[in-house]
Amino acid sequence: MSCRISELVINCADPQRLADFWCEVLGYVELGWEHDALEIGPPEVGFGGPQPTLVFSPSTDPKRGTLPLHFDVNADDRDQDAELERLLAAGARKVDVGQPDDASWHVLADPEGNEFCLLRRRLEPLPEK
Repeated sequence: MSCRISELVINCADPQRLADFWCEVLGYVELGWEHDALEIGPPEVGFGGPQPTLVFSPSTDPKRGTLPLHFDVNADDRDQDAELERLLAAGARKVDVGQPDDASWHVLADPEGNEFCLLRRRLEPLPEK
């Protein structure tokens, strides 16, 4: 027996803004609001599928420094340079967390400053249902 990650909860100032950003990045859709939190997930699958959903929970606590956990994302339909341009156009920004100049990944931040990395390797798209 084992567990799997079903959802990740992210405290944030503006759940709708972050949900819109991460829907654009991941190709997710809004699944709905519950107790002031907004959940997003893969279209046609939602909660309990092979990918975890994201829940954006409102919080007034300020972000303090680099988070102890971050997302790594990989493009599945374009090269890293093209994906970087797409993410920047969606509202991401480049950040420096001390990564080497010749790093094979890009460190970015979402609209609320949460860091995530765009890795070089392209993944195979998930099979469609």
